[in-house]
Amino acid sequence: MSAPPVLTAVEPAKRRPTSGNQSFFSSLPWIGPALLLILAMVAFPAGYMIFNSTRKISQVGTDLHSVGLANFVTVFQDPALPRILLNTFVWVVSVVGITVLFSLALAQFLNKPFPGRTIVRMAVIVPWAASVVMTTTVFYYGLDPNYGIFNKFLMDVGVLDEGFGWTKSAVSAMFVSVIVAIFVSIPFTTYTLLAGLQSIPQETLEAARVDGAGRWQTYLFIILPQLRSALAVSVLINIINVFNNLPILKVMTGSIPGTNADTLMTYIFKVLQFDRRLDISSALSVVNFAVVVLIVAIYVKTVKPMKEV
Repeated sequence: MSAPPVLTAVEPAKRRPTSGNQSFFSSLPWIGPALLLILAMVAFPAGYMIFNSTRKISQVGTDLHSVGLANFVTVFQDPALPRILLNTFVWVVSVVGITVLFSLALAQFLNKPFPGRTIVRMAVIVPWAASVVMTTTVFYYGLDPNYGIFNKFLMDVGVLDEGFGWTKSAVSAMFVSVIVAIFVSIPFTTYTLLAGLQSIPQETLEAARVDGAGRWQTYLFIILPQLRSALAVSVLINIINVFNNLPILKVMTGSIPGTNADTLMTYIFKVLQFDRRLDISSALSVVNFAVVVLIVAIYVKTVKPMKEV
């Protein structure tokens, strides 16, 4: 009787280590379309903007010659620039800050079970789904001193004796612009925070209650730290969106002469539309882009949005 055959283990073939270049080229068919889209939609316009900022361009769009950094010197010597930068700072900080506070409260409310919660959640998203220009135009005509519905209501309840021109002065126009921007920014921020709230394990909240933590203690020391990632990302996206927002301010402050109600975005638009200075507006756009990148870099470095709690 012959002995059974002895099975020997066969060592698996060793894979050859792939270099970074080989890995990149093997994945190129998959990421290639996305890279081309980024180049076409982001890199090329940004590069062309930087190129135009170093040129002398006539009002009819003719590229005359290179001027180096002369356009940037003109921008930084503009006496209106400090007021414009201050307006931009106030605009971004007020809109983002108030939006986040309101959204935190609204997300907490929508996270609770109550009759008709689905309908309320759908209603909250309407300002975000609607056109920003349309929403702002409704507010603009509603604030008209002669026939605006908001002025009529304020007069009916005795707050105003006569219609007030909210969009006729720089301060009041910026004030109502902030309100409109908050109104259209709340839905996205609320839903982002609501998603963060729903990802918090119920066991964690139950453990806090068992340990004797009150509602405010639970919210401050349990819920808010768990919302860190959602809160950080929503704030970052809001900063970028509000900083680059043009439609709201264009509709609300477009009829105000001068630059007292301008931010960087509206001032770029005025220089391009009225002065027809493509070179100066390009230099302003580069400055605007650099400020946004600086703010985002500082924010990401400080807050670390993707850091685990």
